[in-house]
Amino acid sequence: MPPEDRKKSRVTLLDVARRAGVSRATASLVIRKSPLVGADTRLRVEEAMRELGYVYNMGAARLRAERSHTVGVIVPNLTNPFFAELLSGIEAVVDAAGMVVLLANSGDHPERQDMLMRRMREHGVDGVILCPAADTKPELLERALDWQLPVVQVLRHISAEIDYAGADYAGGMQQAVDYLALLGHRRIAFAVHGPVHSAYRERTDGFRAAMQERQLDPGIIVRVPDATASIPSAAPLLFDAGPRPTAVICFNDVVALGLSAGLHDMGLRIGEDFSLVGFDDVTDAETMRPRLSSVATAPVTIGENSARLLLDRLAEPAGPARRMVTETHLHIRQSCVSVA
Repeated sequence: MPPEDRKKSRVTLLDVARRAGVSRATASLVIRKSPLVGADTRLRVEEAMRELGYVYNMGAARLRAERSHTVGVIVPNLTNPFFAELLSGIEAVVDAAGMVVLLANSGDHPERQDMLMRRMREHGVDGVILCPAADTKPELLERALDWQLPVVQVLRHISAEIDYAGADYAGGMQQAVDYLALLGHRRIAFAVHGPVHSAYRERTDGFRAAMQERQLDPGIIVRVPDATASIPSAAPLLFDAGPRPTAVICFNDVVALGLSAGLHDMGLRIGEDFSLVGFDDVTDAETMRPRLSSVATAPVTIGENSARLLLDRLAEPAGPARRMVTETHLHIRQSCVSVA
């Protein structure tokens, strides 16, 4: 049989899992004779292995046991200071484990991300911490499982069967809406930008739910340009979507800083004429004047959590998927004002 045909005909553990109607992690537990798997499930997986002719490659397993002591990290945007803080948390844990980080930027493009995942594999990284690009298909993670390459999702998620570290985005949005409502604001806008992914949906859904809970209009959602330099000129859009808002919650602090400049150019004083709340609470929030009230998502802690999840996964490859979701905290500073 030609090499190409042999490659196409190779039965993977994912094929076995699908035939047996279980997750790939469960099928892996069966192969490792883990006591965590019930008898019925074990029999179903073993029958699927026989039907498909699956053969466990012990030689490849031994090779995988040889570590390179490197961790791949793929993020979508290195210009956002949030990712610098995330990386510092990852590096702190990875360094303490005697390992090093290989960093790559996907630019939020799934095709480039696919290439980077292949390169990470070729360089023999022990595992990858991945912030999935928008529109990433679950097949990317399925391939990584076939490669026996441990992956941890960070900030965004596309699969419940893969470890994930992130923040309670909906909870943070609730805190921001509640605070502005207590100050008397009834018309609150939400300024969004960037591609749609799980974190985008969780923030947007969280905003709508929090507004509806207080019987406020959840529909003042304004999209500003993705390019940072263009955000200030988009400030007038806040007042073109219907009733004039008295406050805006921003998708992140990059949007908040841009809108602050744009509102200033319109003659509005932040913290006096208009209220502004950021999201993520990166270090730049303290440099703005007036200082920016922002929802802290603790990127350093998220980075640390993602690295710990990966180290745990390397120590126990067949364990169940875990989620580490950090609580958010609204840091109140000077950018909001009470209204009558």
